[in-house]
Amino acid sequence: MKVGIVGLPNVGKSTLFQAITRKQVDCANYPFCTIEPNKGIVAVPEARLDVLTKLSKSAKTIAATVEFVDIAGLVRGASKGEGLGNKFLSHIREVDAIVEVVRAFSDTDVIHVSGKVDPKSDIEIVNYELIYADLETLGRRLQDVKAKMKSGKTRELEKTLGVLEKLKTALDAGGLATSVALNDEEKLSVRDLHLLTMKPFLYVLNIDESSLRENTYNDNNLPSLLIPLCVKLEAELADLGGEDAHALLKDYGLTESGLDKLIRASFKTLNLMTYFTTGPEETRAWTIERGINAREAAGVIHTDFAKGFIVAEVIAYDDFVRAGSELAAKEQGLMRLEGRDYIMQDGDICHFRFSV
Repeated sequence: MKVGIVGLPNVGKSTLFQAITRKQVDCANYPFCTIEPNKGIVAVPEARLDVLTKLSKSAKTIAATVEFVDIAGLVRGASKGEGLGNKFLSHIREVDAIVEVVRAFSDTDVIHVSGKVDPKSDIEIVNYELIYADLETLGRRLQDVKAKMKSGKTRELEKTLGVLEKLKTALDAGGLATSVALNDEEKLSVRDLHLLTMKPFLYVLNIDESSLRENTYNDNNLPSLLIPLCVKLEAELADLGGEDAHALLKDYGLTESGLDKLIRASFKTLNLMTYFTTGPEETRAWTIERGINAREAAGVIHTDFAKGFIVAEVIAYDDFVRAGSELAAKEQGLMRLEGRDYIMQDGDICHFRFSV
């Protein structure tokens, strides 16, 4: 799963990405993860993973991950070819969610592209470019569908036309495609369009140190999915690490970095959750989409697990911790046998039986 970082010039986007890549995980644990300079795979902060590692006395711990992609080049008019234009838009199409960095700090040495610091205006500029690009995409598909309907109307074409027109109405009014209520069938009918505003959005409000310390950054006019974050401080924390970083956080009255919050929020925005496998050799967090069943979850480990699925041995995380070990949990009757259609729950600790 990929999260793209976008933003106008001089908002702190590149500094944020540099801080993220300093937290990059050892790629040796993740096959086929060759990282280009503009990409970084980072571990999802997960306190439960550390607890299970200690209880199972595991030799190795492997976290769930999220890949961040630094997408540069957004300027007003990108949808019409300004700046990197189509290249910029194509990079956004390749990601699963978008994090937009919005500037809220004042610095006379760092010129704002619009001449003044206005977070709401910055968001509107980015949204406009994405909306305009989506309107062009919708326009082409609408022409195609209407041309086909002249040769003969079908129920499928009429349904598709209805979905396209609903989306166009919302975009014409300045809304995002995500604001349109679509059922699963309707979403499927336009999935191949890869609409930019159909992607989930998170916003990073880049504030200065004084605003962070004094908690003076709230603004009711900004989106709800917004994470206040001092990018300058995050870069310092990434350089320090360990006890020094912890001391700096404490000085600001914080218990964790904003970057950790962003990584977890990105994971959640992608509709992902975690189940665990744990034992003396390894404790590992496995990434799955919410709502999938046990057989599909087993296939994340290996396709043979799904093909030959027999049963899943499942222990809830809280039960495992209270019992203190897998053996104790089994002895206390806390382990359940679940079939292939069992819907996985966040934090499940699993062992899959299979035969091929």
